[in-house]
Amino acid sequence: MHLLLDTHVLLWAAGMPDRLPRQALDLMLNPENQLYFSAASIWEVTIKSGLGRSDFQVQPEILRRGLVENNYSELAITSAHALAVGHLPAVHKEPFDRILVAQAGGGRSSAFNC
Repeated sequence: MHLLLDTHVLLWAAGMPDRLPRQALDLMLNPENQLYFSAASIWEVTIKSGLGRSDFQVQPEILRRGLVENNYSELAITSAHALAVGHLPAVHKEPFDRILVAQAGGGRSSAFNC
């Protein structure tokens, strides 16, 4: 299974794995699953850590390097993803969450958002 991970899930996996729900941890540790991170998550961490948010106290370069070194695949944002955001219901108002949902669409990947 292809799993596109939410930004907070990535942060918890990198620095506070005890915060991950058991279901998320089981999916992430299953060697049959391919883990993905979005360029949007790195962008979100860059912006929010720069604003001094206490829940984003990580250097985005270090986070990205750790993800790549641990065999996570990076999912780029395409114009098709940007257009898909316009067709999403207003469940998520946060722009970063909306692009992640759009990227996870189409049956090619599953999003895990805690």
